[in-house]
Amino acid sequence: MSSGWDDGKYKSRHKCREILGLKLVSSIKYRHKLMIIGKGSVTETLNETQVYDLCAEALAQENLDGKRVLIIIPDYTRSGPIDLMFRVVYKLLAGRVKALDFLIALGTHPPMTDEQIYKLLDITKEEHRQDFPKAKFFNHECQNPAQLRLARTFSEDEIDELSGGRLRKRVDVTINKMVYDYDFLIIIGATFPHEAMGFSGGHKYFFPGISGEDIIDTFHWIGALISLPYFIGKKDTPMRRLVESAAAAIPTERLCMSMVVKEHKLWGLYIGPPEVTFSHAADLSDKIHIIYKDRPFKRVLSCAPQMYDEIWTAGKCMYKLESVVADGGELIIYAPHINHLSITYGKQLEEIGYHCRDYFVKQWDKFKDVQGGVLAHSCNVRGIGAFENGVEKPRIDVVLATQITEEYCKKINLGYRNPVSIDFSEFENREDEGILYIPEAGEMLYLLKNNPFSL
Repeated sequence: MSSGWDDGKYKSRHKCREILGLKLVSSIKYRHKLMIIGKGSVTETLNETQVYDLCAEALAQENLDGKRVLIIIPDYTRSGPIDLMFRVVYKLLAGRVKALDFLIALGTHPPMTDEQIYKLLDITKEEHRQDFPKAKFFNHECQNPAQLRLARTFSEDEIDELSGGRLRKRVDVTINKMVYDYDFLIIIGATFPHEAMGFSGGHKYFFPGISGEDIIDTFHWIGALISLPYFIGKKDTPMRRLVESAAAAIPTERLCMSMVVKEHKLWGLYIGPPEVTFSHAADLSDKIHIIYKDRPFKRVLSCAPQMYDEIWTAGKCMYKLESVVADGGELIIYAPHINHLSITYGKQLEEIGYHCRDYFVKQWDKFKDVQGGVLAHSCNVRGIGAFENGVEKPRIDVVLATQITEEYCKKINLGYRNPVSIDFSEFENREDEGILYIPEAGEMLYLLKNNPFSL
């Protein structure tokens, strides 16, 4: 990709099975021979007219008249102009299609209320009734068997191969059964460096977005076994290969509107098959979302935005910065609005605490029945470390400055700092002294120019 617009209006044809070196026999049939329509830049953002024109061109190529269309969108923990995309797609399709429904890709997150959905889309209840009457909204529930359907099963040998020999287990791939009830699917979502995949986007909005827990636990745990700093910000990972292999079992025709977002502005939009649009979006994300530093920092204050309302999501403040914390250093997750670990998985996390990978792996009989996604979150927040002779030796200290009490932080094996005691002047403008302040963490990835974490 160029430093300016990607060849103006970007169009290309690719063989999806060649993306990321995948050798898949996909059941998806792309009528338009994998045409990609989009724009992306590191210097200019897209305006609403450009977004509308790109979407109009892409959707005009699809035979959607009288069809049932399901649109998969992210929840409020993901940034991006979902309100704009909602308005544009609704305007283009509402008069053409038989049904226009929206499924929120919650993954492992709690369901959204009507008020939260309206806030995400920047509409009121009255506007929904008057201006967008065809739109119906649904929450995905990963723990509700009634919502799920088996798409395929991976054998132990297949998981062993896809994981690079790191894991052997049989995995049932379940997905929200609504994807089988529609003629066409549209994924709308952003791509960022990601702690469980390398980069988010594309079919990640299926897995974990609208899937069951088995496949979610599996690829998260594979990532934890590799250890996050070794793959975050990489496009081709074992976890991505697993997700693409799982997605190939979903027969419904689809396209993806892959966004690249920074500072709430749209820098790129690619429309076409999910495997291919993801690849282009990740290439642009690599240029936009990764900041390289010359040397590591002994102290980091990483501030969580309001959209991360539990440690389950605010952990991103650690994930995106671990690589630039010096050995023996300290990272503080500053989130005075947070008072719990996770609505869905808090009880499990309280029982196991936060520990490095080897703490669990070297005591596997004790932890083998804990969900892989929960173990992965614990490892990723605690960071790289060692477990030798019954003693855990984390590489860095991780401290919570939240409403969670000091006693509870000690119980779960994390440090504590009263958020009221945080003086931002102690951290601001002191990079030359080895102190880093990140006022809005969670999406930008920080790496060292001479990265010590490489496979």
